[in-house]
Amino acid sequence: MTSDWDLDAVQDLLHGRSNWRRWGDDDQIGAVNLITDRKRVEAARLVRTGRTVSLSRPFPTRPQAGNPRPAAHYTTKTPRGSGGIAGDYYGIEYHGVASTHVDALCHVWDERGMWQGRDPDVEFTSRGSRWGSIEHWRRGIVTRGVLLDVPAFRGEPYVTHDRPVHGDELDEIAKAQGVTVGAGDAVIVYSGRDRWDREHPAWGTEHTELGEPRRPGLHASCLAFLRDHDCAALAWDMLDHAPNDWGIPWTVHGAIFAYGLAVVDNCELRQLAAACLAEARYEFMFVLSPLVVEGGTGSPANPLAVL
Repeated sequence: MTSDWDLDAVQDLLHGRSNWRRWGDDDQIGAVNLITDRKRVEAARLVRTGRTVSLSRPFPTRPQAGNPRPAAHYTTKTPRGSGGIAGDYYGIEYHGVASTHVDALCHVWDERGMWQGRDPDVEFTSRGSRWGSIEHWRRGIVTRGVLLDVPAFRGEPYVTHDRPVHGDELDEIAKAQGVTVGAGDAVIVYSGRDRWDREHPAWGTEHTELGEPRRPGLHASCLAFLRDHDCAALAWDMLDHAPNDWGIPWTVHGAIFAYGLAVVDNCELRQLAAACLAEARYEFMFVLSPLVVEGGTGSPANPLAVL
């Protein structure tokens, strides 16, 4: 892939335009600060039909490509008098490409450090992170959601590796759909991963000869879109286009430590795209409630769109 973007341009997005100190030196909420009470009321007013759509993939309990360490789930059944009681156990290593989850602000970093420049060697212990962990979003993420449907805009079934999604294309999609993206919004980018999986090896399982992930997705220029529009959250089915052209650890995922975004990985967006098409609108109330795990680097999630 060739690109007009050079390393300096990408580093400027990650470093020169970061949100560090924007909400104070000790802030651990990040861009979720942009979701005000007024913003939540605005989101609630978008509910017209009451239709709810889950953006989550099924709990991945079977080993398969892209999920070599499946979630553990077993049940118990105990008699109680003439009746009984059932229980079960869940255990999941959710980061990766199989599970729908939200990344906390401590999840990734580059050479400058975590969110706000914190040192991961200092902040992480065997008990988790002392900085930017998931419990700081215990109030949930409830805001206006906007779906950007890339396959519908392109007239193609899915995003391909040789044509990643660029930031200016996201602006074009929003304009074509008659919707705007504003401060505090959750932008949901549909790239057609469900269709890709039917025609190729499962998305996220292919690698280059050097062992690097090789997958279609969003180009680093999408950082500019997220920052320009002051987004609070990004939910997507395909993640960062990989490998990137600059040998840096993170491109669009860098929005976590650079801008403080809540990033929701591995969403299932086909049903939401169909619902938005059927209702001829692409804005709705977006709801996500992470588990309150002290020190956690994220949480399994079942994000919802309420139309």
